[in-house]
Amino acid sequence: MESQAYPMLFSPIKVGTQEVKNRVFMPPVSTNLADHGYVTDALVDHYTARAKGGVGLIITEVVTVEPTYTYLPGDMCCYDDTFIPGWEKLASAVHQYGAKIMPQLFHPAYMAFNVPGTPRLIAPSFVGPSYAREAPRPITIDEIHELTHQFGDAAVRMQKAGVDGVEVHAAHAHGMLGGFLSPQYNKRTDEYGGSLDARMRFLLEVIAEIRERCGEDFIIDVRISGDEYTDGGLTLNDMIYVSRRLEKASVDMIHVSGGTTIKRGSAIPAAGTKQASHADLSREIKKHVGIPVATVGRINEAWIAEELIEDGAADICMMGRANLCDAEFCNKAAAGRAEEVRPCIGCLRCLNGIMFGNPIACTVNPDVEHDEAGFEAAVEKKNVLVVGAGPAGMEAAYIAARRGHHVVLVDKQEEPGGQLRIASVPPAKQELTRVIKYQFSRLAEVGVDVRMGVELTAEDIKRDFAGYEVVLAYGAEPIVPGFMTGFKQVMTADDLLAGRAFPGKKIVIVGGGSVGCETADYLAPLVNDLAPSNRDITLVEMTKTLAANEGGAGRAVLVTRILDKGVHVLTEAKLTGVTEDTIAYEKDGEEHVIEGVDTLVLALGYRPNTALADALAEAGFTCRVLGDSKQCGNLRDAIAAGYEAACEL
Repeated sequence: MESQAYPMLFSPIKVGTQEVKNRVFMPPVSTNLADHGYVTDALVDHYTARAKGGVGLIITEVVTVEPTYTYLPGDMCCYDDTFIPGWEKLASAVHQYGAKIMPQLFHPAYMAFNVPGTPRLIAPSFVGPSYAREAPRPITIDEIHELTHQFGDAAVRMQKAGVDGVEVHAAHAHGMLGGFLSPQYNKRTDEYGGSLDARMRFLLEVIAEIRERCGEDFIIDVRISGDEYTDGGLTLNDMIYVSRRLEKASVDMIHVSGGTTIKRGSAIPAAGTKQASHADLSREIKKHVGIPVATVGRINEAWIAEELIEDGAADICMMGRANLCDAEFCNKAAAGRAEEVRPCIGCLRCLNGIMFGNPIACTVNPDVEHDEAGFEAAVEKKNVLVVGAGPAGMEAAYIAARRGHHVVLVDKQEEPGGQLRIASVPPAKQELTRVIKYQFSRLAEVGVDVRMGVELTAEDIKRDFAGYEVVLAYGAEPIVPGFMTGFKQVMTADDLLAGRAFPGKKIVIVGGGSVGCETADYLAPLVNDLAPSNRDITLVEMTKTLAANEGGAGRAVLVTRILDKGVHVLTEAKLTGVTEDTIAYEKDGEEHVIEGVDTLVLALGYRPNTALADALAEAGFTCRVLGDSKQCGNLRDAIAAGYEAACEL
């Protein structure tokens, strides 16, 4: 695959004895699409779409090598020969598009899912993560030898199935091999613990087992953390040494990640953090080895991947979320059509749902399996009116037009995006603007008649759009309790973020959900240096925590940042009274009064705006209501609702 736009990224590379057609590799991203460990048609479709889209090599989600311990209930396995036929089907499907595929071999150890009936978890030592119910049992030396053979058995099965190699997961202080390598979890005093050489012994024995049994032409890749970014953890100096030992042990490629799964946000970077988060590590390690080095971590645009390779930070870019969000990422980028790539915003909803047993999903791509093409052309072409050019409305208009309908999209605002424009204002949320631009630019491609700055009434719709299918997606309105409006300066978070209102210096924000936290982040000083010009921000939340509906790295980064900025946080606190000059709240059964406040900001959630829907219903006009107009949700909910509604028209 040649590319004038990104010549380095789409040049071939030799890994071991095999040549890969380009340097965009897809790293492991859990899908929960397996059926009791077996490859399903959904899994084949998922990975085949990325192979068809031009990815050079795919490393699948974790594949467990023995039957006792489960990582995630929907992950894949290869602990006996019954799994081979499914892998044969998967490998064949991916190979037909010139891509290569490798499973990531793994033992979950102390990270195992606590399925009922599972025996006590095992680990390098008795140390386990803080959320564990009990300390794990240290694995015995006999069990180490048995597990080494099980890794080898799994690799042999995969080779029989026709895959091109395997990745051995030893990163993030995660799973058995990552735990053995890390001094955070390996406290052994036998030949497998203590010094770095001893801690890597298990990993080297696994590599030797696989190489001996699978031969020189089978790719062996090892994923490592180039630095665990944690006191007492592995350092870059450690991992330079480990990487050199891995090369001597016949490893063909090193996949350099960073951080740990326990220190949230360190391994998988959140939205708004820098792209190529672990590139400094891969750049240094690459200086000390002669085999290909891959970097990973929020590389979601072609230009930065090209730059990383051109500048010597890596030989290969692992691009997971980018290819998940748009399966045609490689084909579009290679052809110089990067502006057509569906933008990954780094929100991590693809992984957050996985932790609760849900199948893989994406905020911006409502149909991950089929890459937003899981619909049929409309049998009956209709006229469709969509009211509201927010994410739900634009998605509905685009898909409806692609299906062959004539679509008119109307919005009272002069610019598209709706609530998403406001949501893009706080720090680290700027990539939401890319979603608006992407959605809006597609409308012209499919002939949607867009009319901005037009506010429709029920009478207008009855008169001008008789016979149209009507879709209402014009959003929601902030909740404003009456007793809070008596303060001398009250504004909603929406008003503030949209620039319709401007706050003072001492501010109370009521509501510690994601909007309240992001508003505090927006208002708080960038540097908590107690400068006289800094705003004084107090955030009041009724529950025990902040941003409860968010998860994983994104929430951790946001909450940590507002605390670092000096935002005063009051959880389990309820506003009880507001006068023109004071704000009272109750906490721990006692009432407190905040004085000297000049601005009260309300971030108490939203309620659907039903005015137009109610008026149309009264007039006997049938319509579809979706997105926040029907039920308030997040961006993923809105885009998915638009997609589903359009598929049903």
